[in-house]
Amino acid sequence: MYQFIKQTALAAGFDACGISPAAELVADRKFMENWLSAGQQAGMTYLERNLEKRTNPALLVDGCKTVVVVLLNYFPGKKWPAKKYKIARYAFSAIDYHDVMKRKLSLLENEITRKYGKECVSATGQHAFVDSAPVLERAWARKAGLGWIGRHTQLISPRFGSYCFIGELFLNVELPCSDEPLPDRCGHCTRCIDACPTQALDLKKGLDARKCISYQTIENKDPVEPEIRSRLSGYIAGCDICAEVCPWNIKLAKYHHHVGLSAANDFDEWSDDFWEKLDKATYRRLFAHSALSRIKFEKLKGNISFLNGTKEV
Repeated sequence: MYQFIKQTALAAGFDACGISPAAELVADRKFMENWLSAGQQAGMTYLERNLEKRTNPALLVDGCKTVVVVLLNYFPGKKWPAKKYKIARYAFSAIDYHDVMKRKLSLLENEITRKYGKECVSATGQHAFVDSAPVLERAWARKAGLGWIGRHTQLISPRFGSYCFIGELFLNVELPCSDEPLPDRCGHCTRCIDACPTQALDLKKGLDARKCISYQTIENKDPVEPEIRSRLSGYIAGCDICAEVCPWNIKLAKYHHHVGLSAANDFDEWSDDFWEKLDKATYRRLFAHSALSRIKFEKLKGNISFLNGTKEV
């Protein structure tokens, strides 16, 4: 079953698959407790809820014994057309990556249950996840031998770097084989920490979301904090700075070949002028099915205004 799952995951279109016993993430829970106590989650109060479920899969999915983790490389082959404004690479595609990942996870689950029976998955509730539940995705990917968590707090795959989406399938069957975690290979490198214009990364404390450009331009429901506005570095949605300077990405990042993650047909027309003149109707028409739809139009335009220095709040 171990080999079948791995082979089927690759056949479903994933770039990597790892398998781990569903043991409680004790060390990760302790780190997260300290991280939350320091207020580094900023306005993401949902991270404060369900901490026990977040670190113990058996509490999240009744009967869970095994966690299957999959990776999907998303490094785009197209160059960003705008010169002044930037969005993070994960949002280049016309289709929201959540939908792409969920379809592939469904294919994997169907093949597993077809061969081994429906009792392999929980009969109640959700058991396949992509950013959609209290699941420590990077921790499980690390535990399943797919990489290590870099100092930029992203998973680094030894095959294609950190430009990857992570998904999980919680199984109610215990497997005799599992994958061994990989050692941390960041060594003494601190390029990501040094490159962050807002000093959001700390060697010991991890990411402070209050200072993170990605948080400020996407998840923060309020306007970007005044002390961050002058340091946005051109980003109006997300940020890739810490990933761009990572030696592993410079060395290993490969263009993906997933049709579902292809850039929008009019991607090449997304110039600086396009973003400045973008209206609500065009925003809804172009980004209804993309990851950018998760950013409200008013938030996006506000970010643009802050970069221009034309908006005061």
